[in-house]
Amino acid sequence: MAEHYIVLIVEPEWDPATATQDDWAAAMAAHEAFAKAVAAAGARILDGDALMPSRTSTRITPGSAGGEPVLTDGPFPEVKEVVSGYYKLEVADRDQALALAAQCPTGGYVEVTPVMPTS
Repeated sequence: MAEHYIVLIVEPEWDPATATQDDWAAAMAAHEAFAKAVAAAGARILDGDALMPSRTSTRITPGSAGGEPVLTDGPFPEVKEVVSGYYKLEVADRDQALALAAQCPTGGYVEVTPVMPTS
């Protein structure tokens, strides 16, 4: 039975507005190569996307003792790295998930976590 894993792409904060056409082309080529490697291994990318910079994020901290939640707009200065994107993979097993995730393009590192079956 196939297993599902989330691959979080963690990198230093970046600004898509400063990326050149060549930067985008290189990034897209790297991610297309990753997608081809996943397919060649008999696995599948079920979902994935790039995320906007942390300045566009909102942190929600639950209110204490039933109080209202606290909303804080990004950027979050204590953060040195952010999740800049993700993939959801369908693979044969953990070993395949790790081998494929090791090929995922990143300017930092990736985190690989199994998806908990809830059905």
